[in-house]
Amino acid sequence: MDKTMTLLLFLFTLLFTTSISKDHCNKDDKKTVLKIKKSLNSHVPWDPLIECGGAGDIKDHIISLIIYGSPISGQIPPEVGDLPYLETLIFGNLSKLTGPIQPTIAKLKKLRTLRLTLTKLTGPVPDFLSQLKNLVEIDLSHNDLSGSIPSSLSMLPNIFNFILSYNKLTGTVPDLYLSHNQLSGSIPKSLGKLDFNRIDFSWNKLEGDASILFGANKTTGYIDLSRNMFQFDLSKVKIPKTLGILELNHNGITGNIPVQWTEAPLQFFNVSYNRLCGCIPSGGKLQTFDTSSYFHNKCLCGAPLKSCK
Repeated sequence: MDKTMTLLLFLFTLLFTTSISKDHCNKDDKKTVLKIKKSLNSHVPWDPLIECGGAGDIKDHIISLIIYGSPISGQIPPEVGDLPYLETLIFGNLSKLTGPIQPTIAKLKKLRTLRLTLTKLTGPVPDFLSQLKNLVEIDLSHNDLSGSIPSSLSMLPNIFNFILSYNKLTGTVPDLYLSHNQLSGSIPKSLGKLDFNRIDFSWNKLEGDASILFGANKTTGYIDLSRNMFQFDLSKVKIPKTLGILELNHNGITGNIPVQWTEAPLQFFNVSYNRLCGCIPSGGKLQTFDTSSYFHNKCLCGAPLKSCK
């Protein structure tokens, strides 16, 4: 996401917020926001933008805190963790906001949107973000974050938008676990450029071409795309020579099994319940699996199935 789009998203969000003076907001929450304001240095007057809930458990509590483009300096105050009903937390376009991502953010169990972008934040992407199970969006772009990406973040069950561009991150891409959800649509093409160790998209409602996840030069060891609605031609798909587990069963995959697949050290393999045809290549590990790994296809043949005519 470029800076222009980021700015537009923030401006759109600001339309639905108000200043700290909102009368009906919870008094304790307002005191907390005042503490946050006082801990950030500024040479001119400024106010954070807040939104307060209207009904139910969140009635009058602050559910959104936005500090964007303000003339402040310092670090993210620890008091942000004292707003237990917060659903949106935004610090953006703050060129003098420094230090690490504040650990007390881990207390915000209702948080859905976290945007800490266009700042000078440093340190690692924190593992504690994986504790915030309601997160839908994480945007940590345009900072000076370093280190590796915690693999635990791939386990967040509701994440829809995860942006880490324009940082100083290193290390390997974490495993991708998104199984047993209700995910739909196609796989983003950008994922095809990454080299994951483990990929698990099983038991969803995904469709389209998943062949972008494969590649002979990748180092992936585990791929499970079973029980989706993927439809693509398997014939020219090359798999990593490191692949030990491959589950493609219960999809709509067509074509034949490539000979190149005999080069992989497969320990578990299942392509059943698809629309595959042709002869199962001989050699490698493919004949070590029983018929259950191949049955209910359109016209597969060869060991361990019936011989090809």
